Amino acid sequence: MSEQLRFRVLGDSLAAGVGCARVEQTPGHLLAEVLREAGHRVDLGVHAVSGARSTGLAAQVRAAAPTGVDLALIVIGANDLTSFTPPAQGAALLHDAVADLRRAGGRVVVTTAPDLGVVSHVPPAYRSFVSQASGLYARAQADAVVRAGGVVADIGSHLHGRFAADPRLFSADRFHPSPAGYALIADALAPYVLAAADQRAA
Repeated sequence: MSEQLRFRVLGDSLAAGVGCARVEQTPGHLLAEVLREAGHRVDLGVHAVSGARSTGLAAQVRAAAPTGVDLALIVIGANDLTSFTPPAQGAALLHDAVADLRRAGGRVVVTTAPDLGVVSHVPPAYRSFVSQASGLYARAQADAVVRAGGVVADIGSHLHGRFAADPRLFSADRFHPSPAGYALIADALAPYVLAAADQRAA
């Protein structure tokens, strides 16, 4: 495959890789390496911003678009949950971001809001409620992504138990993943990213 694949990563601190000690441990770089191993020539651009909510996606899309987008990964939702953003509002903003990236010619893979019920800061008595709220938000996001022509990377159910059972998957702040946690996330995302890249190349 000789044509360069312009791979852009947008979203929040999880997309940026906060909690990693080295840039090559971050999700964008891990997935870019997966794409390279599959034969793609990858031009990686990371536009994710720590602390970003869905309200910041439009600016990230504007930053990514001028250099071209063949494949985009969006990771968003954790800060929307902690700031009590209404699901319909966050989902609408995500829909618009995916639609804009699709109009720019990119395939778009989205990881919806994580289950914050696994975070150790959440008191045990509230974990079930937080998990339910996280799931409600993620479902609204997923519906919006599909309507906009994107692909939802359904990795939450696969990863929830792993993160809940292994504190080593969290970084020192006990909120963001550790490098081991990001490696697990990237492994779960890889099939979705590879499939989108192959569809783009077809």
